[in-house]
Order: sequence, then structure tokens, then C-alpha cells
Amino acid sequence: MDIFAVLSFVGGLAFFLYGMSLLGDGLSRASGGKMEKILEKLTQNRVKAVLLGAGVTAVIQSSSATTVMVVGFVNAGIMKLNQAVGIIMGANIGTTATSWILSLAGIEGGNLFTQLLKPSSFAPVLAAIGAVMMMFSKSEKKKNAATIMLGFSILMSGMEGMSGAVKPLAEVPEFRNVMVAFSNPLMGVLAGTLITAVIQSSSASVGILQALCATGSVTYGLAIPIIMGQNIGTCITAIMSAIGANKNAKRAAAIHLYFNLIGSIVCLILFYGLNAIIHFDFLDSSIGAANVAVIHSAFNIFTTAMLLPFGNQLVKLAHATIGDYQKPAEESNLKVQALDERFLERPSLGCQQSLEAAKQMAALAKDSFIQAVELLDTYDEEKAARVKEIENTVDKFEDQIGGYLVKLSSKNLPDADSRTLSMLLHCIGDFERISDHAVSVMAAAQELYTKKIRFSEKGQQELNVYAAAVLDILDTAFSAFEREDDRAAKSVEPLEEVIDYINIQVRKRHVQRLQEGKCTIEMGFILSDICTDFERVSDHCSNVAAYMIQSHDSEYDPHMYANAMRREDNQAFQRECEKYKQKYALPSVS
Repeated sequence: MDIFAVLSFVGGLAFFLYGMSLLGDGLSRASGGKMEKILEKLTQNRVKAVLLGAGVTAVIQSSSATTVMVVGFVNAGIMKLNQAVGIIMGANIGTTATSWILSLAGIEGGNLFTQLLKPSSFAPVLAAIGAVMMMFSKSEKKKNAATIMLGFSILMSGMEGMSGAVKPLAEVPEFRNVMVAFSNPLMGVLAGTLITAVIQSSSASVGILQALCATGSVTYGLAIPIIMGQNIGTCITAIMSAIGANKNAKRAAAIHLYFNLIGSIVCLILFYGLNAIIHFDFLDSSIGAANVAVIHSAFNIFTTAMLLPFGNQLVKLAHATIGDYQKPAEESNLKVQALDERFLERPSLGCQQSLEAAKQMAALAKDSFIQAVELLDTYDEEKAARVKEIENTVDKFEDQIGGYLVKLSSKNLPDADSRTLSMLLHCIGDFERISDHAVSVMAAAQELYTKKIRFSEKGQQELNVYAAAVLDILDTAFSAFEREDDRAAKSVEPLEEVIDYINIQVRKRHVQRLQEGKCTIEMGFILSDICTDFERVSDHCSNVAAYMIQSHDSEYDPHMYANAMRREDNQAFQRECEKYKQKYALPSVS
């Protein structure tokens, strides 16, 4: 094997690894983060969790990626350790799909159907179709399909390149001697573990083994322990990911390691124990790429079936290794932890997690304002302190979500996720400002309580109507955000228009009472502050609704939305405004 053959092998390996990465990226983008998002649901039943883990891994083409996401979910408190067990087991089964795809490179035969199945026949065609789609299509779905085609073609071309480069090794005695040395089960396991740990992909290391099958020097006795070692080596990615995570996340990585370690040890003992009694003749026979895929699948399915009933024991073993449960984090910290750095490698999932964190932030901001309004009627020191506490927590949410979104913006996001990211960047600012206004309203309530003053009966009635309208728009806008319902968001603007009208009328009526000597200037200052806070909260609700609508409609311009809605010929808008005017009619002046 000369230097050119070595270069061919290295080049084939590079194409192989890049193609695998491109294929996984295309499949992940095509799923729009839905596959990853499903991981945190439907995991109560462990058998379903296994099937789910296998399905997701088969789609995204990486058990390491699935396991790292599970570590992230556990670290964020989204998934319990017991739920993670089934997903981890299923991921090991799902990763074998790649070896079956790669086994196509070893197909032999001269008939037309067999020739068409060979990668050398269809990979160039897929590459050509993918390249044309990538260059000329503007549709994101078609571009994702093109990425999948190109990734698959490059993957298979790399496999063909590696197989072709190593074929001459069949005639090299030194290579055969090395292969014989690795036939020792322990050496084989060690070799498989080290190679997989270095390239951090069991699918890739299995692919290299399948390429070496082209030499005819790879026997069953060599392949079996290497495959077992490859499953141990792939745990390094999850272990590295768990560095710096909480104890439960470390335990999830430990479960992944124990699962593969125990499975390999048991299978080695059973297989070579039987071999000592029966003496398997096929161990010295050459193995093909398809048989490598069979062994890879059989090992992972057997290990899963064997250890699935002992999932709770694996959890206990992980607890014994890592230590006792750590003290739970405070609620606000726990929620922000949903923005795990590991999710940045799956941008669509990171975007979804950012949205979930923003929903938590919105709920807090809404709660703070509701409590602040209640203080105007009945002041309570504990509730006032809670409003301040929530405001501090909301500030923390804004800082962490904002920083996370900035990191996410540097990733290659689908258009829909890019619009969601833009919407969130705007909305978290509005949520934070609403919590600020809650503190301001609380301060006004505190001033009224401290000075033992109250609004006139008419003034209080008007303020109650105003507060009811603002709480209504707050509930409408935030419920729409929570449900991701852009249609519901469109009902916010008519109410905001009515609130602007109420704001003007309440101020006018106060001035009139002031002129009549029925109210004081001091009360006027407090009322003005409250009206300003109410009106600003209404504006922020309008902003949230507008940016929600934009996230669902790329042609939509939020700055033109209000003007378009308020046109005199917009009868639907006018009808909605009239409905809200009747609902929140101020009491008569007399």
C-alpha cells in the first residue's frame, strides 16, 4: 500500500465523515426540531422510550447526539433520570441503521437490480439531483432534501473510496498479522473503544470496519470484539458533555457507559464461553459489510432486551457511582436551566427550548402585574415583596434568554426558527418592561397605603374599569403567546385601541374633578403614574402580539400592522373596538 493509497483512504474517510455530518444535519433540519422535541415527551413508558430513542437516532443518524441531548434534558430538569434510561437504550439500537445503509457498498452481483442498489450507481445521480436543487431551489424544504441527498451521496462515495483504497492490503502480510493480533477479544475490544473514542462516532468506526472488510482479512473473530468495543467508545461523547453538568446529568452519562460496558462484558462471556464448548468454525471466516451490520444490530438489541428489566438498577448504580442527590436548585434557576448549552448543537431544539423559557418568563411577568394591580385594592407587604422578587427573576430570565438567543443566532437556522428567534428577542424585552411596570404600580399602591389616601368613588370605579381592560389584554396576548396562536394574537390590537381611549378619558375626567375641587393634585400625580403604567403595559401586549404574527408570516411588517388595522374602512376592526368599548364602558360622569 503506497502513499497514494493512504491518501485515497484518508480522503475517503474525510468524505465519509463529512457526508455523515451533512446527512444528519439535513435530516435534523428537515424534522424542524420535532424529533428532538419529542424526546422530552412520551417517555413515561420505558418500552415506548426505547422505540422513541431508536426512531429519533435513526433519523438524526447519531446515538452520540441523542445521548448528549438526553444529558441536556436531565441537566435542565426537563427529563427524569428514570425516563432517560429507555431513550439511551433505544439510541444504541437506532445507531445501527447507519451500518445497514453502509452495507450497500458491499453488494455483489451482476443483474440490473443489484447493480442499481450499489452506491456507485445511484450516489452520483442523487448528488447531481441534490446539487441542482441546492443551487436553483428557494424552498427551504427542498434545500433540506437536497442536503440529505448530497450528504448520503458523499457518505457513500467516501465509503467506496475507503473500500477501494484498502483492497490492496489483502496482499500485504504485515496487515494480516496486525489483524490476527486484534483477533484477541480483549485487544479487539480495546481497539474498537479507542478508535470510536477518538472519532466520537460508533457509526463512523463501524463504517471503517465495514470498509476494511473489502480486504477479506477481517474475520468474525476480529469483528465481534471490535464492534463491542465501539459501543463502549461511543460513550465518551456523553461523558465529555456531562462535564460541568449537575449530578443527574452525570448519572445519565454513567448509565450510557454502564449499559454498553455491562452488555459487552456479558456478551463476551456468553459468546466465548459457548465457543470454548462448541468451537464456532466461522470465527476464522472472512466477514462482509452486511454481516457487520447484523452483528452490530444483534448486539445492541440483545443488550437492550437483557438490561431493559433492570433499568431501575442501572439508575441505582449511577447514583452509587456519582453520589447522593444534590440539593435541588431554586425554582427560577431550574427553569432558566432549560437553556442548556448542549442544545445549541441542535439549533431547532435550542430555539424551541428558548421559546419554552420565554413562556416561563411571560408567566412570571403576567403574575407580577396581576399581583401589583391587586395591591391597589388591598395592600399587602408580602405580596409587594413578591412583586419585587418576580421582577428580579424576570430580569435574570431576560439576561439568560437574550444571551442564549445571541449564541443561537450564529447557527444555521431554518427560516421558521429564525423568525421565532427574532420574535423572542423582541418579546423578552416587552416581558421585562411589563414586570418593571408592575413594580411601578406596586409603588403607587404602597404610596396610597402609606399616606392613607384613596381615590374618589368615581375615580376608583374608572380605575377599576381601566384595570379590567388592561388585565384582559394581558391575558389575551400572553395566552396567545403560550399557545403559539397567531390568530388569537390578532384580537389584541382592537382592545389596545380601546385602552388608549380609556386612558385619555380617565385623565380628562380626573382634570375635570380637580377643577371642581373633588380631587387633589397629589392624587392626580399617583393616578397619572398608574395610567401611564397601564397604557404602557397595553402597548407591550400589542408588541408581543404583533411580533407573534410576524413570526408566522414572513411578509408581515409589525410597524405597519397597527396603521393597517386602524383604517376607517376596516369594518371588522371597528366592530371589535365597539364590542370592547361596550364591555369596558366607563361609568357616567354625573
